[in-house]
Amino acid sequence: MSPQNDNGPQWKERFLLTLLQQRNYSERTLKAYGRDVERFIEFFGRNPADANAQDILRFMAHLKRHGLGNSSISRYLSSIRSFYNFLLTQGRVKANPAAAAVGPRAKRRLPKVLDTDQAAQLLNLTGNDRQSLRDKVLLELFYGSGLRLSELANLKLNDLDTVRGIVQVLGKGRKERRVPLGRQCISALRQWTQILESRGNEWLFPGRNGKNISPRTIQNRLKKIAMAQLGDNSLHPHMLRHTYATHLLESSGDLRGIQELLGHRDIATTQIYTHLNFQHLAQVYDSAHPRAQKNQADRASATEDNPDAP
Repeated sequence: MSPQNDNGPQWKERFLLTLLQQRNYSERTLKAYGRDVERFIEFFGRNPADANAQDILRFMAHLKRHGLGNSSISRYLSSIRSFYNFLLTQGRVKANPAAAAVGPRAKRRLPKVLDTDQAAQLLNLTGNDRQSLRDKVLLELFYGSGLRLSELANLKLNDLDTVRGIVQVLGKGRKERRVPLGRQCISALRQWTQILESRGNEWLFPGRNGKNISPRTIQNRLKKIAMAQLGDNSLHPHMLRHTYATHLLESSGDLRGIQELLGHRDIATTQIYTHLNFQHLAQVYDSAHPRAQKNQADRASATEDNPDAP
């Protein structure tokens, strides 16, 4: 059922256009889909409608031979599966050759988070100069409202409602959501916006030439703040988002509510924080519960009696 006078690149572009129109994917996400599908088309070398399940497996083996990790190979498989689902809806193939393929299992890495003391130390900024006020607002929006880097960089003054304590955010897939602002964030915002309004800015974080600040500038500034406050420059914006979600879950246990606050389309994405929360609770149990302390003492004693014990 090969489409006559059609080729892979043409169908790839139609696929990406459909993703844009129907799912409102960001430019970055569309580029990632495009790169993945294009690499498969180049590997296959013929009309993609002629591919079968064995060709998909050969491509996965090809990626493995070229040093790609399991998570990257699984991402390629997901992109290709979506591409063939599109061709299926267009009547260009009879079946999705990637439907039955199973990607390699990737080891799940839990995101790093700050504990509550580290978070408090990070946000304990002093100074009322322009840069200090901007830094306070940046940190409060990352940790206090759980915003993504792109969401924060694109905020405008009219997205804020400091009276009701809400910020309007345009998230992934151009999906809007409202997120509460913390009391200290509102206080910092009011001071910061007074400076901006006197200068006629529309952006909450203005950059050069009337544009908004770049995500890279925010990332670099965050590392400098973290180095000064924590003595470690490995902090990045998403770590604060993870920290926000983890601390909320520890306090509330409301996974559905946290899903809404983070703007996750799928609850499965939010569920990673249950693993982080359990990890934290296990540490608390081991350090505080009498039964756990007794078991630790028993293990220590057993290790002394038998150095080879696990």
